[in-house]
Amino acid sequence: MDKLQGEVRMLVDGELVNAASGKTFDNVNPATEDVLGPVADGSAEDMARAIAAARRAFDETDWATNRGLRKRCLEQLQDALESEREELRSELVAEVGCPVLVTYGPQLDAPLEDGLRWPAKMIDEFAWERDLGEREAFGIPSRRRVWKEPVGVVGSIVPWNFPVEITINKLGQTLATGNTTIIKPAPDTPWNATRLGRLIAERTDIPAGVVNVVTSSDHLVGETLVTDARVDVISFTGSTVTGQRIMEKGAPTLKRVFLELGGKSVNLLLDDVDFATQLGAAAFTCMHAGQGCAIATRLLVPRARHDEAAEIVKAAFESVAYGDPTDAQNIMGPLVSAKQRERVLGYIEAGRREGAQLLTGGGRPARLPRGFFVEPTVFAHVDNSMTIAQEEIFGPVLVVIPYEDDDDAVRIANESRYGLSGMVTSGSEERALSVARRIRTGTLAVNGGVWYGADSPFGGYKMSGIGRQNGLEGFEQYLETKTIALPAR
Repeated sequence: MDKLQGEVRMLVDGELVNAASGKTFDNVNPATEDVLGPVADGSAEDMARAIAAARRAFDETDWATNRGLRKRCLEQLQDALESEREELRSELVAEVGCPVLVTYGPQLDAPLEDGLRWPAKMIDEFAWERDLGEREAFGIPSRRRVWKEPVGVVGSIVPWNFPVEITINKLGQTLATGNTTIIKPAPDTPWNATRLGRLIAERTDIPAGVVNVVTSSDHLVGETLVTDARVDVISFTGSTVTGQRIMEKGAPTLKRVFLELGGKSVNLLLDDVDFATQLGAAAFTCMHAGQGCAIATRLLVPRARHDEAAEIVKAAFESVAYGDPTDAQNIMGPLVSAKQRERVLGYIEAGRREGAQLLTGGGRPARLPRGFFVEPTVFAHVDNSMTIAQEEIFGPVLVVIPYEDDDDAVRIANESRYGLSGMVTSGSEERALSVARRIRTGTLAVNGGVWYGADSPFGGYKMSGIGRQNGLEGFEQYLETKTIALPAR
């Protein structure tokens, strides 16, 4: 791979700028542990300037009301991203550590397909106004209408695991609905966001201050978005613990929050499926080293067939191609950082300590001395109360849990503080749907169906979050509702 030249500067108030302090921090390749290059290390001062710019752009320009401008700008940004798609692909592989194979799906190509196009289309199709007709109240006959208007300034806080996918899906709906925004990328993966900022500044008519990008090594700089009263909405994707902190810190200003948080999703195989055919897909847990909130990490199988299932899964995990993310044969690369690697290894040790049976993996691969790698790992004979069955590991770790019958399987699936996603497979579609209706999660893949798309709402029940990304539900969470009344004619 040619040496990458990432964008160092942030986008603040329409200008590409260095940090006010002049400081930078290193962007590190998780597969090699080499420094890729620097990026601006923004401070509270830089964030305050970005918030002021976003507030001013919302309050003093026609961005909130000029739908034609918004649509044109989204189309310009789509074209700009398309023109640098391959550079962005290489950049993602380097800074995220995601396999290049995955960039042809959810890391890049999938969100570029409709993450901006669908919201742009909705600008023309959405019911911005509706008529409630006439009604007499308190003796006064009136004509009543409902208007949908943008909320204001959105703080978009993006994680490191699927940064382009998440940023594009936040930005498309934020801008289409007429809001302004400050994007705060994760310090582990900043260059995709600064590239976006450069493209906005150089290739679109998006007015100054409508989109700002602030990079920082300090997570508390992002927290400024949560506590500042000039920010109206927080759109956050990340851990449940951080989501809880955002709710707490945002409470004094009564901020609207969209929180897409953790998951501990089930892959539930009912007793009438062909195990040999279906269980090989369980190795999908290792895709991008398991660093996906919707990845199914709890495999539920009939108790009578537990050992059979465990052996099939063990073989599947031992055949997973992993290593160098630039190799198109690999579906799994490194974890994003040394900190994340140690966290995953800590969970694996907890599984051993609590009595789960380690079938394969469980450590750092000897053949990969550099990079933040963990072996594809499977635990069997797992009780759903164990730490590895209840907590989000965010690594290439699958737990195999036996169940007695359909009712027991549903009980186990729901016996989790999370409710983000999952899978149900049966030889009978009617039976699969019956079970799916009883599982409390925001998305479910039934008999191999795929729910993903910009028009499809994604989010969770319980501790997996509040609100939805994408779909009509996601579009409307960036809108306020105003009801007006006029005298009857």
